[in-house]
Parts: sequence; C-alpha cells; structure tokens
Amino acid sequence: MKKIIAVAVFLAILVPIYASPADEAAFDDVKLADANGKQAHATLIFSDINKDVVVRAANRDLVTIPDDRIDRFSYEYSKKHRIAQGAAVMVASLGAGAVIMFTHSKSHWLYIEYHEQNDPKTVVLRMSKKDYEDILEAIRTHTGKDVEFLGEKNKQGN
Repeated sequence: MKKIIAVAVFLAILVPIYASPADEAAFDDVKLADANGKQAHATLIFSDINKDVVVRAANRDLVTIPDDRIDRFSYEYSKKHRIAQGAAVMVASLGAGAVIMFTHSKSHWLYIEYHEQNDPKTVVLRMSKKDYEDILEAIRTHTGKDVEFLGEKNKQGN
C-alpha cells in the first residue's frame, strides 16, 4: 500500500510538469538571410512567457517581434539544380561534377512579416529540412497564427 501511495504522489508531482505546455521553443538550425543573399547562422525562439518571436545570431537578439505585431507567416519550398557547384567540381573531376550538376538543392523558407509602428518589415529565414515541420507547428502552437503556403502546398519536399 505504501508503494502505491508513493507512486501516486510521484506521478502527481511529475505529470503536471510534463503535461504543461512549453514556455519556449527554440530552433538552432536556421539561417538568417540578408538583403545581399548571404545567410548567417541563427536561432529562432518562440516565447510564451514574453509573447514574442526572437531571432538570435552571434549570442545577440537581432530581432524581437511581439506576437501582436506579426502580420503573417509564409512558407515557401524551393528546389534548384546545382549547376554552378557542379561546374566548379568538374575542374577537378569530370564525373563528379556532372553528378553534382544533376542534383537538386532543396530549401525551406520562412517569411515573418510584421510592423514597427507604421513601417512594414520582413525577416527571411532558411529552415533545415529536419526542423521545418516542427517550426511550422511551433508557429501555430506558440503564436496562434496560421502559416500561409506560397506556391503549391503539394510541392513541399524533404
């Protein structure tokens, strides 16, 4: 009987901890795209406590967007041939370069459109293929907003 009571007390303490919704979700494998097309390693954080979305790079918060200033989230999937990379490799190895030229580069993009006072702004993030579905779910869970799919939804790939 003492064991049953001990297990019940143990479960009564642990279940609320694990059953409560997460206060924060962080994704470390994203890239922040700038106006010149360069990509920097970043972390995307959804905070339920602060009610905001944070993009952090180099241990510094670059963008902090309160949930009520977010206008929309958009997702886009793109696929392109690796022609330039294949041509560069072809100098060293003709066969390897040809193989690379016929492969595809797959990218998952997240656009966060928001406003600061009356100025519209956009943050563009490249998501990893292993995290993009979790990020899209975290958007719904932590902000309550839906994600708009640009292009054909069926063309999402892995």
